[in-house]
Amino acid sequence: MGSISIILRRPPYGTVDASEAIRHALGGVTDEIEVSLLLVNGGVQTARKGQDVSQTKYLNAGEGVQDCIDMGVAVYVDEASLKRERIGNDSLIEGVTIASGSEMAAIIGKTDTTLVF
Repeated sequence: MGSISIILRRPPYGTVDASEAIRHALGGVTDEIEVSLLLVNGGVQTARKGQDVSQTKYLNAGEGVQDCIDMGVAVYVDEASLKRERIGNDSLIEGVTIASGSEMAAIIGKTDTTLVF
């Protein structure tokens, strides 16, 4: 069994990056790969609970993050990015782990492969 870090840097809507990062995370964990999904910069918006996409053409990225957590993907959000994006800890989907930059670097350093979206 291998391991992979998937880094999402962009917000969940407007590009395919978030949906592709989530798709790859779910695919990896389904193939019994140890997957860490790391949300940084605008990507932390993906872990915000209560996303309303009913008036858009997008699928709810928050539901995708919840699916990842439910299937065993370790989901981390960058603490500094949360502050920049003005997201409080109480606004995050349950099961997401807040990590410092050095903790995120350590996670990436321990994995076999890294994908960046």
